[in-house]
Amino acid sequence: MEYKYQVGGSLPVNAPSYVTRKADQDLYNALKAGDFCYVLNSRQMGKSSLRVQTMQQLIADDIACAFIDLTEIGIQSVTLEKWYAGVIASLVSSFNLSEKFNWRSWWKKHELISPVQRLSEFIQDVLLHYVDKNIVIFVDEIDTVLSLNFPIDDFFALIRACYNKRVDRPEYYRLTFALLGVATPSDLIQDKSRTPFNIGRAIALDGFKLKEVQPLAQGLAGKVNNPQAVLSISSSNLGKYNPAKSPKRFKRKSNCHQTRTRGKER
Repeated sequence: MEYKYQVGGSLPVNAPSYVTRKADQDLYNALKAGDFCYVLNSRQMGKSSLRVQTMQQLIADDIACAFIDLTEIGIQSVTLEKWYAGVIASLVSSFNLSEKFNWRSWWKKHELISPVQRLSEFIQDVLLHYVDKNIVIFVDEIDTVLSLNFPIDDFFALIRACYNKRVDRPEYYRLTFALLGVATPSDLIQDKSRTPFNIGRAIALDGFKLKEVQPLAQGLAGKVNNPQAVLSISSSNLGKYNPAKSPKRFKRKSNCHQTRTRGKER
């Protein structure tokens, strides 16, 4: 098997250079059990590759999975309504619902209610209706919402509401979310007058240990004199910074936006 090392970006699901860590098993087990999860860490720590691997494992277990990359929706020249429409479009595409459901006409038909309520009704009346399996929705690059020109607290409050609805609507036990990005849980709902984002299980994505990177020695054979020495040096310099223990705090784009967020009637 050919070893191809890659700097940055997601590794293919069958890449021999992918290193399995404790986080792989933790995330897979938690999502399969129906736990809401978040992997919030610094960049270049392998979050996206972890998502690819976990998603393929869950699909193999006959769990329906969707992937929303928030960078694809954008942050420039995007209105609140277009942003939520983009989320629904991603879900329709991921679950192959376009032949069963015309989301554009449905979106216009529900224009009298707020965008976040439309997403809520889509999840309840469309997603849980057409997809009869357990569902995991991966939302990646969640920190991009901190650069939007409008408040997005409602989106994360909706995710929390989906969890809380399990008590009254058992079908919500089939729905699970996994959030990935560079943020802390307190960044997700910044309006201090609202209940914070206090659900879900944090998945620690630590640096590589020497025993974990041993499979990479095969790719170094014949290219360096001492593969084990290279692995030892590399592993000792990876993952020294753990943002879970020392998180970086993010703020919204401007003070003007902060005022608008607190003053806006919900």
